[in-house]
Amino acid sequence: MTRKVLLFVLLGLLAACRSAQTPATSEPLLVAAASDLQFAFTEVGQAFEAETGHKVIFTFGSTGNLTTQIENGAPFDILAAANVSFVDRLTAQGLTIPETQQLYAQGRIVLVVNRQSGVQATELTDLLDPAISRIAIANPTHAPYGLAAQEALEKVGVWATIQDKLVLGENVSQTLQFVQTGDAPVGIVALSIADVPEVTGTLLPAELHEPINQALAVIKSTPREEIARAFIAFVGSDQGREIMKRYGFLLPGEF
Repeated sequence: MTRKVLLFVLLGLLAACRSAQTPATSEPLLVAAASDLQFAFTEVGQAFEAETGHKVIFTFGSTGNLTTQIENGAPFDILAAANVSFVDRLTAQGLTIPETQQLYAQGRIVLVVNRQSGVQATELTDLLDPAISRIAIANPTHAPYGLAAQEALEKVGVWATIQDKLVLGENVSQTLQFVQTGDAPVGIVALSIADVPEVTGTLLPAELHEPINQALAVIKSTPREEIARAFIAFVGSDQGREIMKRYGFLLPGEF
């Protein structure tokens, strides 16, 4: 073996050793987050990284689907759910560190209308208008904001009547996209993601549905427990709360 080839081999071995010795805490924090957090948590993650130097990678989706992924062994460090019941579900199975579980926000739903659709809707009873042919909501079976939409529609007595009009999104982000593109002229989505130029929105009364109390917790299998705990603390810090507030969330102490 020539000296040059030997040098390349030694450098490769040295790099492999260094990689093997890299602590888990230097790896990105993996956060499974409900879709209603897409804008708020992206900003929270950037602020956390600037403050601590630790990178955060988010996977946004419906809370129900993310919970199922964790139950099946997905390597997330944190679940930030759109409904506390899903964190409770994981805790009951011994999949979280129980003392890390906490409420971090309460969400609201809005009725959104595509600006170019030509239809008008500011109340849920407006959805009975024959001119409105499609209504987008997140799938209530696994998306907490979809369930809240269903509860609100039931409360005002129109749920049964509009079944043929419903278009179900996988999560609230996809639901909003349906309205943004005009695939559905109206929809019901999270307030936290509704501030986009393609739609107008009307905040729906909170009394129409069960409170959307959102919770997060550290997943028990995480190799990055210290950093995960730090992220949860940051969400509840003054800086984190200020960001969440700007996206329309109510915060602990306000509900």
